[in-house]
Amino acid sequence: MFRATLTVCGGGIAKRLFSSFSGESALPSNLRLPPNLIGVPREKRAFPASTDLPVLRRCEADIPAHLAPVQTWLQSLESRHSEPLGVVDLHPDVFSVPVRLDILHAVEVWQRNFKRISYAKVKSRAEVSGGGRKPWKQKGSGRARHGSIRSPIWRGGGVAHGPRGPTSYYYMLPMKVRVQGLKIALTSKLAQDYLHIVDSLEIPTPDPHYLQDLAKHRQWGDSVLIVDVGEEFPQNILQATESLKTINIIPAIGLNVHSMLKHESLVLTLEAVKFLEKKLLWHDTRFTPLYPFKLPYIDLP
Repeated sequence: MFRATLTVCGGGIAKRLFSSFSGESALPSNLRLPPNLIGVPREKRAFPASTDLPVLRRCEADIPAHLAPVQTWLQSLESRHSEPLGVVDLHPDVFSVPVRLDILHAVEVWQRNFKRISYAKVKSRAEVSGGGRKPWKQKGSGRARHGSIRSPIWRGGGVAHGPRGPTSYYYMLPMKVRVQGLKIALTSKLAQDYLHIVDSLEIPTPDPHYLQDLAKHRQWGDSVLIVDVGEEFPQNILQATESLKTINIIPAIGLNVHSMLKHESLVLTLEAVKFLEKKLLWHDTRFTPLYPFKLPYIDLP
């Protein structure tokens, strides 16, 4: 019996080793994805280390001597097959900071909870109807003593220590932590090749299929967040994104960690990059406190 068990175990181990070296999946057939559901593997773009394309944007803020600007491609939305227009420099203190997943998680949890209000509420024994008299006398009946049929231990009675809404979950994170969360999210998107810079949001047609084909051709993923400065956007891109659930557009002043993590790709215009760098770098050098809120700020950008 021991020899038979050893033979079966040896055969199973040999089969797993063969499947590992041959590239076959060790999963059973009912757990494998069918070939028609497996998408084309995404090709990661090479960063412009040495290229003949011009540098179309330089960092306006001073860069520390021990750091170097981060470079990425500048693209256009005018055509689906357009080549990169050039190279842009990004500030390393915004787009190349150390990634702290704990800060990213803290900002995400705060953003979900600081506006949350729970309206769950149950009735206590004082609010439940009935129970005004003692159900039976204290002694002599042989039953347990009770003073009201609306006690929490009775069926239909009040609830002890239940939720007494509305309950606010409001709390605030320090401004430095929230700013660092934005920088970490931008850095993560750039490191994963999910951050794309475009010259403008002008597209040749308001057809939503054009944006969908553009995102699919450039491998932007299943969801795209487009960011630009100001509240007035070109009409073509507004009409194109109006009926799309996976491609959204927001102003740069409303960019937040939750929106960046919710979407797979992030598309920024040159004006949005300039705006984000100016606002986020100001928090690194400001000397006036933000709280209590008092205007005017001396060093407000």
